[in-house]
Amino acid sequence: QVQLVESGGGLVQAGDSLRLSCAASGSRPYINAMHWYRNRQLSGQGREWVATITSSGSTKYAEAVKGRFTISGDVSKITVNLQMNDLKPDDTAVYYCVGGSNLGYWGQGTQVTVSS
Repeated sequence: QVQLVESGGGLVQAGDSLRLSCAASGSRPYINAMHWYRNRQLSGQGREWVATITSSGSTKYAEAVKGRFTISGDVSKITVNLQMNDLKPDDTAVYYCVGGSNLGYWGQGTQVTVSS
């Protein structure tokens, strides 16, 4: 079974940048898309989609992060990154790497905290 492992989270100030990475270990099933989700605990909004990259390289972003975040990676190798620029306190969340169009594979999450 594939395991997804995120890295790169941390504590930063508003306006700073962070780069999250996600890599797979274990078996490598065919995956046609990878995503980043986040859970903003303080807002109580629950799980929120952030960005997607497909095997063809097309990308999509949530309105809240469009223009600030960039998703990249190699879906065939089950690796994905999330470059986050101009971070805001509202971006504070646990960020999850997710594999598959059916969201079948989830990482354990990495905490991003943005102070004002």
